[in-house]
Amino acid sequence: MPAPERIPAGSVSVDPVTLLTHGELTVRGRIREASNAVLYCTVAYEGHEAACVYKPVAGERPLWDFPDGTLAQREVAAYEVSRATGWDLVPPTVLRTGPHGEGMCQLWIEASGDAELLALVDGDEPGEGWKAVGFAQVDEERTALLVHADDVRLRRLAVLDAVINNSDRKGGHLLPADGRLYGIDHGVTFHAENKLRTLLWGWAGEPLTDEAVEALQTLRDGLKEGAALAERLGALITAAETEALRARVAALLESGRHPEPSGEWPAIPWPPV
Repeated sequence: MPAPERIPAGSVSVDPVTLLTHGELTVRGRIREASNAVLYCTVAYEGHEAACVYKPVAGERPLWDFPDGTLAQREVAAYEVSRATGWDLVPPTVLRTGPHGEGMCQLWIEASGDAELLALVDGDEPGEGWKAVGFAQVDEERTALLVHADDVRLRRLAVLDAVINNSDRKGGHLLPADGRLYGIDHGVTFHAENKLRTLLWGWAGEPLTDEAVEALQTLRDGLKEGAALAERLGALITAAETEALRARVAALLESGRHPEPSGEWPAIPWPPV
């Protein structure tokens, strides 16, 4: 039997959702630095093979503010919303049974580091091509300004995070690859209460772009009762969380601006990277 073909992210030789859903999942190792069980795997289907990440529900660490055993579903819900915007900022992600029970399975993205997205700079201004986030204490003797690139891909991700109420957008969750940008680790999203914590505050209070407004309008329609997206999300998050999602989309469209920190919740995750 010939060796299975490996497919890179973005390949059209096989539908990645079909591959992830129906392929044979083989655990190759564990990603040790993750707080929950994160397994590096391969998935093979009809002669095609790809690397993927498998996060079994059984390996989730309980959190005080998120119901136990729901992080995998939230990861899939983030993918569904991302796909609905047309931006495809989240790698293909499915819920399936694997060697350690039900969990989320996501296509592995090999980061290429094609552009610097975050930096610490001296001074009070971010400089051309950068947006300021805030000041950070580097060590006992130095404070630096945390900045992120003024990059359309990051701006789209900032909108997505506001929609899904991402409470943990860190620098390590940004994966540039082949000119594209992916966001990963969306287990703590879709809470009904405002918990937005992100490094991408550079556009806070600024008007949304026309493409962002169009994407939000598409989401609004897709989230109507009985719509396909709403039905898919109904199997992944609670009714209250779906209603809060609708309210966030409506609020963004009404304001026409990127959200600003509420002051009710720490605005930047820790550690930030």
